[in-house]
Amino acid sequence: MKQTMRQILFAAAAVGTFLTTPALALAQGLFDPVIKVNDRVVTQYEIEQRELLLGVLNAAGNRAKLAREQLIEDRLKLEASDAVGLQISPEGIDGGVAEFAGRANLKPEQLYQLLAKEGIDKQSFLDFMVPGLSWRELIRAKYNGRVSVSEADIDKALNAVTGGSSVRVLVSEIIIPIPQGREEEVQALAEEISQIESLSGFSEAARKYSAARSRDVGGRLGWMPITNLPPALRPVLLGLTPGKATAPLPFQGALAVFQLRAIAESDYKTPEYSAIEYAAYYMPGGRSPETLAKAESLRGHVDTCDDLYGINQDQPEELLDRVITTPAELPQDIAIELAKLDKGEVSTNLTRADGQQLIFLMMCGRTPAIAEDASREEIAAQLRNRQLESFANGYLEELRSEARITYR
Repeated sequence: MKQTMRQILFAAAAVGTFLTTPALALAQGLFDPVIKVNDRVVTQYEIEQRELLLGVLNAAGNRAKLAREQLIEDRLKLEASDAVGLQISPEGIDGGVAEFAGRANLKPEQLYQLLAKEGIDKQSFLDFMVPGLSWRELIRAKYNGRVSVSEADIDKALNAVTGGSSVRVLVSEIIIPIPQGREEEVQALAEEISQIESLSGFSEAARKYSAARSRDVGGRLGWMPITNLPPALRPVLLGLTPGKATAPLPFQGALAVFQLRAIAESDYKTPEYSAIEYAAYYMPGGRSPETLAKAESLRGHVDTCDDLYGINQDQPEELLDRVITTPAELPQDIAIELAKLDKGEVSTNLTRADGQQLIFLMMCGRTPAIAEDASREEIAAQLRNRQLESFANGYLEELRSEARITYR
């Protein structure tokens, strides 16, 4: 039973929130609003229940912070859908529930019974479904006309993912942190940078604005297999011509812009990966000179991820995460940093806890996947979905930057 429930929850992780039985939420103060997103509120009860969900999902990182972020996104998605009069019909909700339950080979009533045993009532589950369903329909209506997949795009993707050759890309990066209160300024800067079409101009911007270590070389990264990069980023890069840059992509606490410098193919097929293993050691002090110096010293004293257990000895366990996950489940900023690393190599470009913790990120290993046959229609659908996902991420970041979010 627990294994079935875990499968259900993993399938649900990106859709919305679960709420437990109202009888459990009668304690004074649980329904007090603690976050206001424009005119919509988030209660303490919802935050605590989302944290419980994240615990079941074994989510890495600060679950209290992640719970708040997800609930804020729910409010933004619903507000955007309501603004254009988009309402999911009862039939649409039933279809969404059936699709959701089918991922665990269940019928809707069986799903409701399992959820009830976990303290989750039917109406709360339906409330959880609606933001994800409405957001999906909104993104399709808003961006379907801007999605374009050519035969050449399909050929590139087949070669990169399932074909007999390997695509490598040469890219440059600019990572711009977003200080609190300067969201619009950073968004405008990132949009301006994304319009740069010269390699020298992009490098100059990287030296001036990027927080990544690559800024010292104008943001330029070395050749890397396209399969090392996050699945959502691959079609975006494959759709560019050399000199063109991506639209700003949201990171945690930052925006990223990537410029394609060159693309090449070889006869050697770089494998697709079914699993990525990495270690994240969280160092207090963020990107202060002292913490960066400690990280550089640590870099010279560890050769494998196992060495970090000794480094973290006698410290809180939560300062070290050892994670094995699929490429699709990697946080985007983690995925892009890992794409640059071979086994045993380290990145210190990322932070957490509002910049107060530096991530000492180490690649532990990659597990190649067994190649599966994919038709041109399936590849085209994947490319369209990934383009829509890219649009959705950018739109959500725009909504967040424009929202009035207050905490009580």
